[in-house]
Amino acid sequence: MSFVKIAVVGAGCRGRGYTDIIASHFEEARVVAVAEPRDHYRTTMALKHSIKPELCFEDWKHLAQKPKLADAVIIATPDNEHTEPAIAFANLGYHILLEKPMAQTEQQCRDIAQAVLKNNIIFAVCHVLRYTSYTQQLRAIIDAGLIGDIISIQHLEPLGYWHQAHSYVRGNWRNERESTFMLMAKSCHDLDWLRYIVGCRCDKISSFGSLKHFTASQKPKGASSRCITCGCETQCPYSAKKIYMERAQRGEFEWPVDIITSDLTIDGVEKALRDGPYGRCVYECDNDVVDNQIVNILFENGVTVGFTMTAFTEASDRKTRIFGSRGEIYGNGSIIKRYDFLSDKTTEIDVTKSDGTINTGHGGGDFGLIKSFITALSKNDKSYILSGVSETLESHLMVFAAEKARRQSCVVECSKGGTII
Repeated sequence: MSFVKIAVVGAGCRGRGYTDIIASHFEEARVVAVAEPRDHYRTTMALKHSIKPELCFEDWKHLAQKPKLADAVIIATPDNEHTEPAIAFANLGYHILLEKPMAQTEQQCRDIAQAVLKNNIIFAVCHVLRYTSYTQQLRAIIDAGLIGDIISIQHLEPLGYWHQAHSYVRGNWRNERESTFMLMAKSCHDLDWLRYIVGCRCDKISSFGSLKHFTASQKPKGASSRCITCGCETQCPYSAKKIYMERAQRGEFEWPVDIITSDLTIDGVEKALRDGPYGRCVYECDNDVVDNQIVNILFENGVTVGFTMTAFTEASDRKTRIFGSRGEIYGNGSIIKRYDFLSDKTTEIDVTKSDGTINTGHGGGDFGLIKSFITALSKNDKSYILSGVSETLESHLMVFAAEKARRQSCVVECSKGGTII
């Protein structure tokens, strides 16, 4: 049996997640090579997928120097290391699955798109929200005209108080210089999803947001620089002991605990909190990304959208209300409720009862993405990709425009001079 060969660049959380799905669900695909600078993660992936030692690389450039040895590459490097490998592997003829966001700057995103188009490869960015059963059932309701024309949308991304502390105060995405701005790092998912639901290009966009809470001025009196030695720790919801140590003590060593250390023991977690970045006080970090932001969008078809991203919630599913001319929809990733104006009746769909993958990553979106990508490769058919290069670039440009609007306190007209390619 012939199978699709996959190389992986970046064997961290996302690269590991995607390749685990391939190994568990797709006999027609094999992970045959890995490039990862950290010995533990490279070795772990090699053992999991029986990758030959000569196909394990410390640097993606060493992989790129070899004759083409796979059909496709998954690029799951840090955000600031997407552009160079994406362009290099596109030029080598590899099909590409690229972790979101595409890149740190608008020009870098355009450069990647140009390389993809020039080499005519299959390309997908990991906008996994498009690939959930929830999203597809929602689109089917809208496309069938069951709520008439969309008039406006309210969309909430409730990031979660401890997720903000983990990823965007202490973690890899805390600092714009090292990664990217908050809206791009976390919510390019959401603006892309809204673009997909509305089915139309953005016309105008505005935004407001700030880093309001996770600053030195909010530090409690008497708090120390590390949670593990802090007298205020038991009264702090953002306590690293609460977020990591309590999980470890319950035997829960998966994400987020496995991000802070590769020593998945109580002692390993304690050492990470004592010495590593994830044990720092949230009010004494070098974070500069916002902890709350709103974005207002006018699409070219007249649909208006209000989007809110906030850290100050329970870590829960996104929530959306779609207002149409003949009805409205409420959805939260698991449940879709449609109210019909004519009959004054509510119809409810429990997506969890019809989607066996709902309990996997991102509500089944990770699985759906990988399934679509592997199918596109097997059939050499780009139509299986729901997040192709041109529309993905367009939704990234929306995010850059929103951030410009936030920083300059203005309304950005995306349709003026907004050529995508």
